[in-house]
Amino acid sequence: MRYEDILLSAIFIPIVGAFLLPLVGRVSRSLRNGLSLVLILFSFACSLVLLPRVFSGQSVTFSYVLPLGLDIVFVADKLAVFMSLVSTLISSVIIFYSFGYISHYENQNEYYCMVVLFLGAMIGLVFSANLIFLYLFWEITAITSWRLIGFFRERKQVLKADKAFLVTVFGALLMLLGFIQIYQQTGTFVLTHAALPNIAVLLILCGILSKSATLPFHTWLPDAGVAPSPVTALLHAAILVKIGVYVYARLFISTYSIDVFWHTAVPIIAAASALVSAGAALVETDLKRLIAYSTISQIGFIFFGLAIGNEMAVVGGLLYILMHGLAKAGLFLCAGIIEQNTKTKNITELGGLIKTMPKTAISFLLCSFSVMGIPPFGGFFSKYMVFSGGIEARQIWISLVFLVGAFMTILYLFRVFNMVFLGESKGRDAREQSFSMVASVVLLAALSLVGGIFIAFPSSLAQDTAVQMLGIYR
Repeated sequence: MRYEDILLSAIFIPIVGAFLLPLVGRVSRSLRNGLSLVLILFSFACSLVLLPRVFSGQSVTFSYVLPLGLDIVFVADKLAVFMSLVSTLISSVIIFYSFGYISHYENQNEYYCMVVLFLGAMIGLVFSANLIFLYLFWEITAITSWRLIGFFRERKQVLKADKAFLVTVFGALLMLLGFIQIYQQTGTFVLTHAALPNIAVLLILCGILSKSATLPFHTWLPDAGVAPSPVTALLHAAILVKIGVYVYARLFISTYSIDVFWHTAVPIIAAASALVSAGAALVETDLKRLIAYSTISQIGFIFFGLAIGNEMAVVGGLLYILMHGLAKAGLFLCAGIIEQNTKTKNITELGGLIKTMPKTAISFLLCSFSVMGIPPFGGFFSKYMVFSGGIEARQIWISLVFLVGAFMTILYLFRVFNMVFLGESKGRDAREQSFSMVASVVLLAALSLVGGIFIAFPSSLAQDTAVQMLGIYR
């Protein structure tokens, strides 16, 4: 089988398979669930097959020429394969968790269809080397996330889903205007090296920041906590908000040249977003909203690393995408276990759950350690590299702001653990019931720790990716 066929299969097998899931679900729920997991594991396997070839220095390209610059071009390079592996790995765990979580609800056929279609669109986006197709896949993720956020179909959930859809689609339309400016300058939508005017950068940045829920477009993400917990893990930790940072890296680091002004402006925006959202997390009492504010804060660290643009910071930013995805997905899935068994998300109504939910409690604590940046967890190394890159770039004051944000992360996560798992029970005792749900959070907690202990492998992948993105020749 040719590598080009493997590349196309990684994208389109999940997309086509997503539409088969509702039909399969009419025959057998267990078969539908298993097929949804197999579709994502298939993309993960394809990415693994592409990994050695791509990291040996040979990218894989599929192209089909069309008029008006609309050539179908998919490229598997180091950045694309890295993102594909991260996305499919974490998403596979989330789908396995869904087997237990979603089994109590209606609309399950639509749920699995939308989740797999969302993931297929994400894979298509990371491999797209044409701005129009990147935009099309970007919008498919918006439509599917809109349906998933409003999964419960009550008025409150639908309004929150509408808000997320409007904010991200409006940002995407601004980004499309930026793409059109690139076309006017280069004569093609295919990614090619060129210097971008500031107005194009600004328009594209609006789309990136809205999708990544970064200040001032951040308010939709905490509201999206009305979605099922595996959806919030998927959107807030693993995939959706990471689309923005991926496109930033793809366009503004590895492809186009931008004015040096943006290497200062973006870290300032990221620092403000990280600090404001961390402050909100300190006072929030809704568990899923609190974790969502934490996500907004941690996305700021990723933008900081990528925007600085030196090798150390970019490696840290890429590692941050992986380590934050593992740990934050774990936190959201733990929140789902707590909410489903205690019937509340209010942390002031919880307490003493470590006695009845020990596996969930320990998993939550381990994932929290990684998000905090406690050694030897994976989050420590990514955070350390981002700070080192900031100091190397003489971004001392902004680095200090992020240091305050890191300290606030420790405060609000320990606050949550103390209020939810320690102390006396408040009459909401519950047991860990679903094997798939508990096994998923234990696995993510273990990966957060193992990723730090064996940091050499992921950091090597991230470093090779950064070297290619930055055009460093050794």
